[in-house]
Amino acid sequence: MAARLSSREDYAALLDKYDTWLFDCDGVLWQGDTLIDGATEVLQLLRTHKKSVLFVTNNATKSRPNYKKKFDSLGVEAHVDEIYGSAYAAAVYISSVMKMPKDKKVYVIGMAGLEEELREEGIQYIGGTRIYQDPEDNTLGGFSLANWTPDPAVGAVLCGLDTAINYKKLSKAFNYVLRNEGCAFLVTNEDSTYPTAEGLLPGAGAVSAPLRYALGRDPIAIGKPKGTMLDCIRAKHDFDPKRTIMVGDRLNTDIEFGKAGGLATLLVLTGITKESELSGPDASPTVPDYVTGSIGDLRALSA
Repeated sequence: MAARLSSREDYAALLDKYDTWLFDCDGVLWQGDTLIDGATEVLQLLRTHKKSVLFVTNNATKSRPNYKKKFDSLGVEAHVDEIYGSAYAAAVYISSVMKMPKDKKVYVIGMAGLEEELREEGIQYIGGTRIYQDPEDNTLGGFSLANWTPDPAVGAVLCGLDTAINYKKLSKAFNYVLRNEGCAFLVTNEDSTYPTAEGLLPGAGAVSAPLRYALGRDPIAIGKPKGTMLDCIRAKHDFDPKRTIMVGDRLNTDIEFGKAGGLATLLVLTGITKESELSGPDASPTVPDYVTGSIGDLRALSA
C-alpha cells in the first residue's frame, strides 16, 4: 500500500532519503500553461538542499531548447541538460541504438520538436510539419498509391503526437513499414491522453493507434514507462537508483517507469490519476511508494 504523505515529518523524511529527483512535467509542475501552485518553491527548495533535479517528459512536441523556453516563461529554473523528452530519447535511440546508416531516412508523424531533435542527431527525415518538410502531407484530402512514389531510403517510421494528423500521413507511414524491408516502427510514447488546463486531449498513443491496428503489430516505444528513457538519462547523469525518486501523475507511465528502473515513486493527484484508481473495486495494480495531493504539498518543509 502506498504511504500517504501529509505532515512536515513525512516530507522531511522523503527529502533526507532521496538525492536525485525526477519530475514529469504535464500534470505535475503545470497544467497546460498554468503552474501548479507551489511548484517553483518546491523545486528551489530541493536545489537549496543540493538535490539533483531532472525533468522527464513524454511530451515530444518540443525539443529540449524549446522546452526550456516553456520553463523560462513560467518562471521555473531548468537547464537544457536537465530536460529529457521522448523526442530527444527517440533521436538518440535511432542514432546510437539502432545505429541507422546515414543514408537512411525517418518518416515522421509529429511536430517541430521531434524534427529538431532528429536534426541535432544528424538524422535525415521526411514528413513532419509544414514548417520544415513536405507541406503536402499537411493538407486534408484522400490518398492514392497510384499518385505516390515511396522513398526507398526510409528505414524507420517515427510517430509522436501530431495535432494535424490526417489520412495521408497514416497511409504513407503504413506503407513504409509494410513495403520497405527492415523498416522500423517506432513511437515516441504510448500515452493515450495528455492533460491541458481545460481538460484531457488525445495523446501520442491515440495518434499511433490506427497504425498499430492496420499493421497488426506493436511498435517499439521509446518514452516512459520503457527503459530506453532511463538509459538515456543514465548515460548523462550518474545517480544511485536507491536514492532516486520519480515524481509523476500517471500510474501507467510515470510510476511504472520508476518501478521498472528500481526507483522510488511519488504520485501526485493534480494530473491524470484520480483517487478512485488507488483503492476500491477499480484500483490499479500499479501502486506507488508514496502519494500526495500536489507537489506544492512539499512546501510544508519551509514552514
